[in-house]
Amino acid sequence: MSPRPDGIDLAARSRARRRALQALYAWQIGGSAMKAVIEQFQHEQDMEVADLDYFEDLLHGVEKNLAAIDESLKPYVDREIEQIDPIERAALRMAAYELKYRPDVPYRVIINEAIEVTKRFGADHGHSYVNGVLDKLAMQLRQVEKRG
Repeated sequence: MSPRPDGIDLAARSRARRRALQALYAWQIGGSAMKAVIEQFQHEQDMEVADLDYFEDLLHGVEKNLAAIDESLKPYVDREIEQIDPIERAALRMAAYELKYRPDVPYRVIINEAIEVTKRFGADHGHSYVNGVLDKLAMQLRQVEKRG
């Protein structure tokens, strides 16, 4: 997949999201500083083909806005955020960050990417849960876009 006319390489962004999900998982489980997690992941060889700027934006964005992200998810989840499976929680937080703070990315792309990374790394039906939560969140955060 080649870059779009605006220079965005969609495949590199997808790889950045996959790596960011793994990094968020490690951050949630290990409790390390986000800076240390980012440094650890940057040294892995397959990061060379990912959009590093987007990877870092996702991680710093989730860290910086964690309370607001979790608060926006709260009405749409059926348990406390910390009780959600760590992979699903990472996918929800990452996508909620994008929905809330990255209006340049279409909500359908965000939801689809979250579903795909959850299918790849999460439990068997985790992607269905993530889809349901994010669809409701997108209705709130992207009303104008969803109606169009």
